[in-house]
Amino acid sequence: MKILVAMSGGVDSTVTAYTLLKEGYEVEGCYMKLHSKPNYHEENIKKVQKAADFLGIKYHILDLQDDFNKAVYMPFINSYKEGKTPNPCALCNRFIKFGKLLDFAKQLGFEKLATGHYARIEDGLLKTAFDEKKDQSYFLANVKKEVLKHLILPLGTKKKEDIKHFASTIKELESFATQKESAEICFVENTYVDVLSKFMNTDLKGEVLNSKGDIIGKHKGYMHYTIGKRKGFELKQAHEPHYVLGINANKNQIIVGKKDELKVDEFSLKDINLFVDAKTINCAVKIRYKSKASDCELVINDDNSANIKLKESVYGLAKGQMAVFYDKDTVLASGFID
Repeated sequence: MKILVAMSGGVDSTVTAYTLLKEGYEVEGCYMKLHSKPNYHEENIKKVQKAADFLGIKYHILDLQDDFNKAVYMPFINSYKEGKTPNPCALCNRFIKFGKLLDFAKQLGFEKLATGHYARIEDGLLKTAFDEKKDQSYFLANVKKEVLKHLILPLGTKKKEDIKHFASTIKELESFATQKESAEICFVENTYVDVLSKFMNTDLKGEVLNSKGDIIGKHKGYMHYTIGKRKGFELKQAHEPHYVLGINANKNQIIVGKKDELKVDEFSLKDINLFVDAKTINCAVKIRYKSKASDCELVINDDNSANIKLKESVYGLAKGQMAVFYDKDTVLASGFID
C-alpha cells in the first residue's frame, strides 16, 4: 500500500513515517507551505530533508499558501475583528490537511494519507487517543466523515513520551526528540494580537460596561480580549475579580461581570459536522480543547444548526470556538458556537 505522510519536521510526523516504513508500506513524505512566516519553512524543510534521507524516502513540497490564506488565515483575522474567538486548527484540518493535501495524495496515486496526530480511527469513526494529555480528536472533529476512511493515524495508540524516547534511541533521529514543540497556531509567533495588528489598529481605547449596560471602566482595544479573560482592563471600582462576558466589536466595547455571570446552561451551534446518524443525542461536550467534558442533550436542526442543553453549567462560552461532542472515547459531532 502506498501512503503519503504529512511531514512537518517534528518528531511526531517523523516517527509516523518511520513506523509505517517498518511495517512494510511504500511511504513518501509531503511538507506543506501554509504561510509566509520568515525562515519558518527553510528550517522545517531542512529537518524534513534530514528525516527523508535517513528513511530513504522521497518527499514533496506542496505550496498551499493561497488556499491556507483563504480558508484559515483570513477567517482567523475576520473572526477576531467581529469579536469572536476562532479555531484556525479546526479549519486547517478540514480544508487543508485533510482537504487539499488529501486531494494531492489521491492525484499521485496514494491509497492513504497519514499524519502524526494523536487520535484514532476505528470502524469509520474518530476516537480519542490513548494519551489523554496529547489527544487531538478535538481539533480533528471538523473533518468530514467520508474522509476518515482515507486516513491513518499511527500515534493514536502511543504515548508522546514513548515517541520521544524512541526517537532518542536512534542516532539519526535524536535531534527530533529534543527539539522544541511546535506552536499550537503555526503562524502566530508571539501573540495573536501581533498578527491582527498587521491588518488593523488593535490599540483603540474603549469602554468597559457591566451586564446592565453601565460604563464602569476602560480598556485598550476589544481585540485584546477573549471571553473569560480577567485582566488587562481598568474598572472604576471593583472589590472582586471581573471577567469578560461579551464583546461588542462595532462599538469597541467589552462587557464584564463576576464569575457567576459567565455561567451558561444552553447554547446554539452552526455548521454541524456529524459522524453519526441521529437527531437527538445524550452525550458529553467540550467547549474548548482543554475544557472538561460536560453532559448535555444535543438536538440537530434541519438547517445544519443545533441546540444544546447542558446538564451541568459551563463557564466562558466563546462565539466562534468549536464545541465537540463525545460518547466516551468516540467523537459524535462538532459545530461552531453561535
